[in-house]
Amino acid sequence: MSASKRVLIVDDEAPIREMIAVALEMAGYECSEADNAQDAHAQIIDQKPDMVLLDWMMPGTTGVEFARRLRKEEVTADIPIIMLTAKTDEDNKIQGLETGVDDYITKPFSPRELVARLKAVLRRTTPKGVEEPVTVDGLTLDPVSHRVTADEAPLELGPTEFRLLQFFMTHPDRAYSRSQLLDMVWGGNVYVEERTVDVHIRRLRKALGSRHDYLVQTVRGTGYRFSAQVA
Repeated sequence: MSASKRVLIVDDEAPIREMIAVALEMAGYECSEADNAQDAHAQIIDQKPDMVLLDWMMPGTTGVEFARRLRKEEVTADIPIIMLTAKTDEDNKIQGLETGVDDYITKPFSPRELVARLKAVLRRTTPKGVEEPVTVDGLTLDPVSHRVTADEAPLELGPTEFRLLQFFMTHPDRAYSRSQLLDMVWGGNVYVEERTVDVHIRRLRKALGSRHDYLVQTVRGTGYRFSAQVA
């Protein structure tokens, strides 16, 4: 693992930050720490870490509110985020994913699990794919500039939705199961549940708007297909 990968650990409990930092540094990552959202934001702008590990429950601005802010700001919109939380309730998990975080780890977790998850997220947030722009019915994805336009108007997509759309647009007219999409788009991360695919498909359709949402088609009993031909 390249030591150049920098991870920002945001948690108000120093012992937890220290435990995570030790595990990640042993795995070859550089770590920096913050105990609140304000300090974390300053470090993200200044240092541009490759990943943010973010605690759900913090005094002041919560992890969910902070993640939402990062996703809204252009400079930080694409930064991978893993949420750390003691919350196991499914609604909270869905809320975390809806915010746009890339993964979700419930405390207590083992350092090995954390490192495995982190590697998987970093692997899938460094997309391998075409360098040339792809266009389908006025919808254009440019992998180099990381932009998506609909009839030349820019669309706002989260990083996972961008990867999902990039995969779909370069593999059209074929049905993929949720587990296949997890392998192709999420990098075979065994910790991500298949239901996560549905969450991001819904967000992708919403981002595409009524003009292009027909391209992402549900294939009953199988999964999803990207096609300009109406099923």
